[in-house]
Amino acid sequence: MSYKLEIVGRDFEVTDRIQEYVDKKVAKLDRHLSMIDEIRVELAHVKSARSAIDRYVAQMTVRGKALLLRSEERSDDVRMAIDVALEKLLRQTARYKGKKFHGRGDGKSAAEVVPVEDALEYVEEEAPVIARRKKFDLTPMDEMEAIEQMKLLGHDNFFIFFNAQTGKLNVLYRRRDDTYGLIEPNVI
Repeated sequence: MSYKLEIVGRDFEVTDRIQEYVDKKVAKLDRHLSMIDEIRVELAHVKSARSAIDRYVAQMTVRGKALLLRSEERSDDVRMAIDVALEKLLRQTARYKGKKFHGRGDGKSAAEVVPVEDALEYVEEEAPVIARRKKFDLTPMDEMEAIEQMKLLGHDNFFIFFNAQTGKLNVLYRRRDDTYGLIEPNVI
């Protein structure tokens, strides 16, 4: 084990059993990526979570030379949160290794294959393209009418409306727990 492992509990007591479980699971990362210097695992018990499914939080941060990977997962069981957060880190590790370590297959680097003058042509980045513009008329309505309109239109993620009570544009959005959020922007 060539890395420093730090396990921190927030509103959560890290028992010896949990410590051993994390040690065993995190050892997988070292097998996949040997340049790891430090792994920090934060475990938390959030008593005020809206859903019991989100009570335990496992956040893992992996640091190494020119490397920073992070994942966070929530679950109703601390071991499940650790496992899923570790799976995310393993996927990120595979993606990182694919970009940094896997070659072209013919033993040559991309720099050897691409002529220098061709490489210089691609340095310029294209400006982002706005693929579609949409204009629509806004009818003043209150928040409850906006929720109803959002449901009627089948807009699952968000709805923009003119709030009749405040006289401003608002954005209504659906949250993960099937409640709604309201964004009230101010022009400064």
